[in-house]
This record gives sequence, C-alpha cells and structure tokens, in this order.
Amino acid sequence: MAAEPRPVVVVVMGVSGSGKTTVAALLASTLHWEFVEGDDLHPAANVAKMHAGTPLTDADRAPWLARIAAAIDRLRAAGQGGVVACSALRRAYRDVLMRDRPGMALVYLRGDRDILAARMQSRPGHFMPVSLLDSQLATLEEPGADEHPIVLPITGTPAGTVRAIIAALEGR
Repeated sequence: MAAEPRPVVVVVMGVSGSGKTTVAALLASTLHWEFVEGDDLHPAANVAKMHAGTPLTDADRAPWLARIAAAIDRLRAAGQGGVVACSALRRAYRDVLMRDRPGMALVYLRGDRDILAARMQSRPGHFMPVSLLDSQLATLEEPGADEHPIVLPITGTPAGTVRAIIAALEGR
C-alpha cells in the first residue's frame, strides 16, 4: 500500500451537484483528516437567499470565504491535514482560501450541466435549487494551470475519485 500523503489542506471545488461534499468527506475519512463542509459556514442570510433562488453576490460570499479561510488557518496551525468542500467558483475566491498558504492542494470536480442538474434534482430539501445551476456555471472560472489543480470528472465513483486524488497528492 502506498504511503499516506503528508498533511495538507485539500480544497475540493466545483459547482453544486459536482459531488464535492461526498468526495471531500470520503477523502477526509480515508486519510483520517478533518472534514470541513464549506456550506455549513455560510451566514444564515446566504442560505436564505439561495433557498429563495437568488444567486449570491461577491459581497455575500466575502464573510463566508473568511470563515472558510479561518478554518483552513486553524488546521494549518495545528499541523493537521484537512479536506474542505467549497464551490470556490472564481479565481478570486480560491485566492482568498489558498494564496500565501503553502501545503494546499486544489481538486476540481468537473462535470457537464445535464449530469449536475440530474444530481441536484435528486437532493430533496437541499438549500441550493436547480434554478441556480446556470448562475453557478456562469460564475465558474475553471482553475488555471498555475493553480496546479487536480482535475477529475464527476462521472467516476466517489471511491475511485478519492483513490485518484490520493495518488495525485502522493505524486506531489
């Protein structure tokens, strides 16, 4: 069996329906690292806005990103590996989370609209309605090569995706 990757903080990003929570939670469990669900750190006003079908603005996202960055800083200060599920749709958002923080890794779960929509429709009671998918896709700025992302399709199984992430982390 391959060696476990050294502790880092991995941000698993993608639009709603990409499987980032499922994959991030499984990755954290597999590595015995802490899992941070970015959605849990949204201010209540953001959740209400999304539930009503209103896209968030950059101003809405700023306090949320600050909370996630604080969670990342806590993990790093403890020397603890962690996995964060966060949409991180724009480069500027990823910069808030990752810039000037060595030992970070970015995983981008890429998928097409039809698969994403089908997944979102199968999540009854989730605060993010399918009506916001197009807004998320319009906001999405795929990570550039200079961000050194691990890019994986959403068509694989969660376990297979986790194995691919671990292999990529071991190769760094």
